[in-house]
Amino acid sequence: MKFRVSTFGTLLSLVAVQLFAAEDYAVPRTEWDQPDLQGVWNFSSDVPMQRPARFGDRQFLTEEEIDEIRARQAALDAASDSALPIGGVDESYNDFWIENAGIGDIVRTSHLIYPEHGQLPPLVEGAIANQGVYGGGTTGESRPVRIAAGGIGTDGPEDRGLSERCIIGFNAGPPFVPSLYNNNVQIFQNRDHAVIMTEMIHDARLVPLYESAEDFPALDDRLTFWTGDSRGYYDGDSLVVVTRNFNGLSSSFGSSGTSADKVLTERFTLRSYDTVDYHFTIEDPST
Repeated sequence: MKFRVSTFGTLLSLVAVQLFAAEDYAVPRTEWDQPDLQGVWNFSSDVPMQRPARFGDRQFLTEEEIDEIRARQAALDAASDSALPIGGVDESYNDFWIENAGIGDIVRTSHLIYPEHGQLPPLVEGAIANQGVYGGGTTGESRPVRIAAGGIGTDGPEDRGLSERCIIGFNAGPPFVPSLYNNNVQIFQNRDHAVIMTEMIHDARLVPLYESAEDFPALDDRLTFWTGDSRGYYDGDSLVVVTRNFNGLSSSFGSSGTSADKVLTERFTLRSYDTVDYHFTIEDPST
């Protein structure tokens, strides 16, 4: 399985930022002449991960489709202002907890951009697919539970998803996957390291930096981690982070496969003072 995803982060807070028009934007540099990505970024998105079949290979919505979505959202917002019955108020979150990203002027039909049809590639024969359920249901699947949310039963904590046990955040990955809330990540940099800290589960990846991927020192295959082992390098104005040595106790992506053979490549590129272009590619021959 190999697929590529493109998404965008919007700057929430960054000190001493000079405002540039996008067309005249010059990427700021650190004192070590590296692209300065430091700050708190938000990766909320209302774009679906996989592309609805009706769009085929088309990556972007038309202006008419965008206007249609905006009108539909405005109607829903207006309807939500009316009084609602009190029943069911204890079953979910209030709307103000949810990060509705809204819709911009240029909108993708899916985050998934490879394969070209915007759908996840089929699983290889024998690959595990955890389904999981919320609440008290039982799926009949066996441990370990590799999915982030939901579970396979209620006989013990090991029957519940990884985010429910606060092991891995349901959106923190890696890679980052937009969800209902807590879609924030903070990046720190010094000469030799980058730190990528997510809001969900407060996980911080300490990424040592090298001249290129060819310079990464090999890590013993017996050393494995929940969020893998990340190494990075700068490619022009981009920070590239390659992560491998996952422990296999989480899924490869979503609810599919295991992470044991997964290689994740992330690319962070500043496009303007308030936008980071975030791409990730997953290569996993066993999933």
